[in-house]
Amino acid sequence: IILCFPILAAGTSILDAVSSVAVAKEGEGDMAVSSSIVSNIFDILVGLPIPWTINILMAISGEGVPHVGISSPFLFFYVVLLLFMVFLTICSIHFLGWRLNRRLG
Repeated sequence: IILCFPILAAGTSILDAVSSVAVAKEGEGDMAVSSSIVSNIFDILVGLPIPWTINILMAISGEGVPHVGISSPFLFFYVVLLLFMVFLTICSIHFLGWRLNRRLG
């Protein structure tokens, strides 16, 4: 099952790339860049927590894996860094009036 995740990730990335190229060819560069940014933010803020929440709920009911061990001393740092980068991206776009320019994109 774990080996299927890179294939699934590549499949979703290819669809995002194709849609961004199609929109960019129509002259909507802002839409193409924002699509790539939003899809990554969505994956981080929705795509990661939902499976973890489902697993936790299944573990509580006795059907799921009760514990998935992650042995990384820097896990907290990486999560905080990831959320900080998402925050900076959203703030950067907000302070430019939700319009992308050459400096940002």
